[in-house]
Amino acid sequence: MMISALVGFLGLLFVAYLSARVVAKEAGNATMQELSGYISEGAMAFLSREYRAIGIFAVAVTLLLGLGIGWAIALAYIIGALCSLAAGFVGMQIATRANVRTAQAATKGFNEAMDVAFPGGAVMGMSVVSIGLFALSILYRLFGGGVETGESLRYAVSVLAGFSMGASSVALFARVGGGIFTKAADVGADLVGKVEVGIPEDDPRNPAVIADLVGDNVGDVAGMGADLFESYVGAIVSGMILAAETLPATKQLQGVTLVLLLASVGVLASMVGTFFVRTGATRDPQGALRNGTIVSAVVAVAGSFILFATWYGEVLPFYAFLSGVVVGMAIGFVAEHYTSGRRVEMLAHSCSSGAATNIIQGIGLSCRSTVLPLVLISLATILSFQCAGFFGIALSAIGMLSIAGITVAVDAYGPISDNAGGIAEMAHMERHVRQITDSLDAAGNTTAAIAKGFAIGSAALTALALFTAYIPAVELEKIDIMDANVIAGLFIGGIVPFLFAGEAMRAVGRAAFRVVEEVRRQFKEIPGLMEGKARAEYARCVDITTAGALKEMIAPGIMAVAIPIVVGIVLGSAALGGMLAGALVSGVPLALQFANAGGAWDNAKKYIEAGNLGGKGSEAHKAAVVGDTVGDPFKDTAAPAMNILLKLMTVVSLVFAPLIVSGHKLLWLYLPHQWPF
Repeated sequence: MMISALVGFLGLLFVAYLSARVVAKEAGNATMQELSGYISEGAMAFLSREYRAIGIFAVAVTLLLGLGIGWAIALAYIIGALCSLAAGFVGMQIATRANVRTAQAATKGFNEAMDVAFPGGAVMGMSVVSIGLFALSILYRLFGGGVETGESLRYAVSVLAGFSMGASSVALFARVGGGIFTKAADVGADLVGKVEVGIPEDDPRNPAVIADLVGDNVGDVAGMGADLFESYVGAIVSGMILAAETLPATKQLQGVTLVLLLASVGVLASMVGTFFVRTGATRDPQGALRNGTIVSAVVAVAGSFILFATWYGEVLPFYAFLSGVVVGMAIGFVAEHYTSGRRVEMLAHSCSSGAATNIIQGIGLSCRSTVLPLVLISLATILSFQCAGFFGIALSAIGMLSIAGITVAVDAYGPISDNAGGIAEMAHMERHVRQITDSLDAAGNTTAAIAKGFAIGSAALTALALFTAYIPAVELEKIDIMDANVIAGLFIGGIVPFLFAGEAMRAVGRAAFRVVEEVRRQFKEIPGLMEGKARAEYARCVDITTAGALKEMIAPGIMAVAIPIVVGIVLGSAALGGMLAGALVSGVPLALQFANAGGAWDNAKKYIEAGNLGGKGSEAHKAAVVGDTVGDPFKDTAAPAMNILLKLMTVVSLVFAPLIVSGHKLLWLYLPHQWPF
């Protein structure tokens, strides 16, 4: 589809424009540039080592796919992996340049700083959607799509499942590895710096501060970019597969093309929305970011309605698409409700009686925050199915991610602002500079929660759509809930998200312990460090977190690929379907709870740091820091990786369906009497 390829290419040109706009800004004095250089070098060093580790895994899977399934799908897999890596790399390159320029712009005023931080984040957002749309359009044409209906069309879109799997596998490693890195450094820096020795956040005396700032980029920019790239691609691919599998023969080609055109409308809408992120005299970054998101959503809905009514010839499926947009926005605003305003103030007041009550209240708050999003997702599923069947569910997921360009931009803007504040603190810039960057960062925390809500909600619908495509792929008409193997699969699937989240958070704990020990050692052994007369050994903490993250990310990544294949071969394809359903039902609320808990604890800490309840250094502040420390791996490691896990397991099941079916039959063949399944 050449129109979608052209829109994707136009998006890449827009990325180049935004990048040039950011790089053209002033980079500050020599000290600021030196600090920014440390961050950039640390981030690139980690990314280089992480990409090498991912590359080994990707090559192994490519060979397995080529030998076991087919070389076309293997080619799509490796291209998907490379595109995911490219999206994260481009976004982080600009983010590490935008941070120091945001700090410098803050010396001139609030609006000037916003005018650097948001375009820096928009590079990440537009890279995700533009690379994804462009690559999918070219591959679809390469494998014969858009020419005929029937088997050739189904083959063309089924090969794209390999592209989605490549994006998902890279995203999982990037999100888990980056999440472990950033949260281990953050926890280590906060526990020793803020709580034990009582120095400010981002104080240059803290040996973990550079690792913390590096982590913002590798986890919250590169990792997050790979995460949303995977979500975006998965939604599009699931829609194309279901169009080819479930629509009448006369509508199949048009349905597949419709999916690419809807994605194109979304890219254009995101580009339009970026021009509406302006604070002006209000100096309200959260309002400006919300305005950009709403404008993008309105443009996407209007453009899509015209597309359905004129070109597609049916209006009813539009309401499936609309349900995704509306529910995605609603989930985001629910996240905003629970991570800002009165809810956060109440949580902050609980810190007055200690860390324990803060954590109890935060967990209770986050449990309640899962109710409405799950109800909304259920309503979207029912409505979209009534409008267009299983294809409607995919349209709903596409609607939810249609404006991913702006939602990712809003999310990536936060780490840039956070880094700018760190540079301002370490370079001893004027106090008003840090106040400006802190206000930008505070808005970024809430908007990041909104983006996570989008991602998690779309994960539910995309995984459900991929699950629907899985059933005919393994030659099943339906999955019987009364089958003992299916029930076993449901229970296995239900515990997989808990196992995965537990491993991710334990990994953060282990890596953070090593950082804490190193920070304590440096404060103890380096003469004059506390007095500011000696320089901390920043590289040691960066090395520790890098090694820890790379080591710890392997097991969760392999787990996500291996579990569905093993369950499918041992218990059968129906049991695997039960496992995927069980994982979806338990994983979505768990991800929402973790994301909202972490966001609420973080903003409660910032509310106290703004001068409330005794301000920085008070007992309430110390309790809030402990809550924020607990919430860090919740919201930035376990939660965002959860939605990748759900889709990766589903797409692995879809791609490896022939191998799973034949493998299970072989077990029956060689163990006919002893094997009970």
